[in-house]
Amino acid sequence: RESDHRAWTPVTYTVTRQNATIQGLIQGKAYFFRIAAENIIGMGPFTETTKEILIRDPITVPDRPEDLEVKAVTKNSVTLTWNPPKYNGGSDITMYVLESRLIGKDKFHKITKEKMLDRKFTVEGLKEGDTYEFRVSACNIVGQGKPSFCTKPITCKDELAPPTFDLDFRDKLIVRVGEAFSLTGRYSGKPAPKVTWLKDDIVVKEDDRIKIKTTPTTLCLGILKSVREDTGKYCVTVENSTGSRKGFCQVNVVDRPSPPVGPVIFDEVFKDHMVVSWKPPLDDGGSEITNYIIEKKDTHKDLWMPVTSSTVKTTCKIPKLLEGREYQIRIYAENLYGISDPLISDEMKAKDRFRVPDAPEQPIIKDVTKDSAVVVWNKPYDGGKPITNYIVEKKETMATRWVKATKDPIFPGTKFKVPDLLEGCQYEFRVSAENEIGVGDPSPPSKPIFARDPIAKPSPPINPEAVDKTKNSVDLSWQPPRHDGNGKIIGYLIEYQKVGDEEWKQANLTADSCPETNYKVTGLTEGLTYKFRVKAVNAAGESDPAHVPDPVEVKDRLEPPELILDANMAREQHVKAGDTLRLSAVIKGVPFPKVTWKKEDHEVSPKADIEVTGVGSKLEIRNTVHEDGGMYSLTVENPAGSKTVSVKVVVLDKPGPPRNLNISDVRSDSCYITWMEPEDDGGSVITNYVVERKDVASAQWVAISSSSKKRSHMAKYLMEGTQYLFRVAAENQYGRGPYVETLKPIKAIDPLHPPGPPKNLHHVDVDKTEVSLVWNRPDRDGGAEITGYLVEYQEDGADEWTKFQTVPMLDCVVTGL
Repeated sequence: RESDHRAWTPVTYTVTRQNATIQGLIQGKAYFFRIAAENIIGMGPFTETTKEILIRDPITVPDRPEDLEVKAVTKNSVTLTWNPPKYNGGSDITMYVLESRLIGKDKFHKITKEKMLDRKFTVEGLKEGDTYEFRVSACNIVGQGKPSFCTKPITCKDELAPPTFDLDFRDKLIVRVGEAFSLTGRYSGKPAPKVTWLKDDIVVKEDDRIKIKTTPTTLCLGILKSVREDTGKYCVTVENSTGSRKGFCQVNVVDRPSPPVGPVIFDEVFKDHMVVSWKPPLDDGGSEITNYIIEKKDTHKDLWMPVTSSTVKTTCKIPKLLEGREYQIRIYAENLYGISDPLISDEMKAKDRFRVPDAPEQPIIKDVTKDSAVVVWNKPYDGGKPITNYIVEKKETMATRWVKATKDPIFPGTKFKVPDLLEGCQYEFRVSAENEIGVGDPSPPSKPIFARDPIAKPSPPINPEAVDKTKNSVDLSWQPPRHDGNGKIIGYLIEYQKVGDEEWKQANLTADSCPETNYKVTGLTEGLTYKFRVKAVNAAGESDPAHVPDPVEVKDRLEPPELILDANMAREQHVKAGDTLRLSAVIKGVPFPKVTWKKEDHEVSPKADIEVTGVGSKLEIRNTVHEDGGMYSLTVENPAGSKTVSVKVVVLDKPGPPRNLNISDVRSDSCYITWMEPEDDGGSVITNYVVERKDVASAQWVAISSSSKKRSHMAKYLMEGTQYLFRVAAENQYGRGPYVETLKPIKAIDPLHPPGPPKNLHHVDVDKTEVSLVWNRPDRDGGAEITGYLVEYQEDGADEWTKFQTVPMLDCVVTGL
């Protein structure tokens, strides 16, 4: 029963043990309990608990505190914080016990007797440089619980913290001129950081307007009555020994713009309108110019009239002017923050002040050719408007009508090459200038000129030299002159002079007899020494002479033969049958050597084409066959010596026929074929043999092997009794050679042997001149049907057997004995 009730409540079940668990009790209430024993006779008396029992969970010591952290460290103190245990053991925490252990010692020592219920404590009086561990325990009415996990080892020394800050300004700040602004924030760090302010990378210094205030935790830069020059990129640096932090702010101090830059330029002036231009303000006030305001004023009046207030261009058309009146223009610049002071122009009268350009002076004509001429002139006065085009005209001297030289504009150059002139005609030229007002008057006509190429004498030929000589001639060679004088080179004059003489003799009488850049001077005297010179000739005359540098002694020049082999004269030349064989070499030597081609020390085949030129020789054989292969030699010989080169030519062809084809070991279904390799393998390795057979009654050959590398083959699957022909051909990489064929058919039958001897020969009758004989068949017939029996007799004592006759049966009567 509850302690404050008198009624007993039975427990809902009966127990047979000496213990019971009572459920459904209310925490915090006090109860009495009683118990009675019962048997089959009945229930005995109750026994009651002596005092009330309060229902509550059992109380234990608290769990360990949590999250023990070190918040600050100095050289002689450590500040710690922690959180309460997850479970207080069923009773409120009464105090905390904080313990420390010097690293290297075994035991923890209690630090203080304070209760520390605010869970924060600073341990003081520590020794600088020592290292400690700390732990904390919770206590309730039951006692002290488990200690917390230890802190990491903590060494007592002044703590370092890199700088941090929290700035109250953004990346950009816009301020009106005259207003004040400030850049503020908070910062921290250990040791205490140094605060520096920069503007555009220059240290900011305090003055009457600029104030800098720094406390241990706050920073501030203030500027009073800002001016445009305060615009810039401001940087605050917070720095200590552990690092630095930087913050930036782009401050833009804005104002109305300064006036547009003058003077006002009158680009165009007409009787009813003008076009003016100006330059933008030097200072746009820190904000983009949004528009210009343009006004005009008649100088006879005091009233300014608006023209436009919505242009961003620095040019404007001033319309609706009265001819002859003088006007002034004023211009304001405007941005988001206001309108500038005005720019005022000089006075300008409204009248047409532009006209067409003047006529150019008489043009000069240069660089005349048969179909073109260059016209050159000076720029005339442009009439107040820029010249945009020149008009060049031409006319034949005897004609009356001027014609434009081109439809394309000519500008800004003051010369023009006039094309499409007719050769031999006489022309005059004139020039007009054009601006936006119109075309001015033409210049006076130029002096007349004829359309034809100017011709001058050519320059001398280049690098004349003696390139060869004999006992009565010298070969000269040179290069054309650098300049032909604008006339075609007709030819060259060659002159020579005997050393010691003063007179130059002509080797050729006319220039057109030597149109090329080489010449053989003949008729010279052997053993004498000569000088030579060459002149180029065009329609204007002869050039200055060009001399051969050194005198030349006239005599035969001997040079031993020299062979420069072409690629096809390598040591071995392979050519495919049917292709063309080409052997060639460049030949040098003075005099030119005699050329001899041979094959295996014999004359070459008549089918070979041999060509000999002044620089070399070539041998060519078309449609080569295998027999064209062999060792070819080329011999060159002159009085100074001889030289021979050889090349082995291999004509690659199909192989020849195999040799000694033989059929052996004939059976009823097979035979064995053998042969020897061809005498000629075609210059290439035999890759395989092709074996074919043919039934004599058939026209079709059938391949029985096409890849055999051996020189034998077993022909299988023959039809017994059938007659066959066989043939074999060799193959290399250039094709299949001719077949060799069996001379006579081979019959597919097993081989025949003589039959065995007849058995049991004996006589059955005898007469005075004859004997009757009988016998039995032999054991073996030799593989074929027995066709008869040969009967022979011999007189007793004689050596020879005498043939009697062949009989088909197993008996015979021998007569005539």
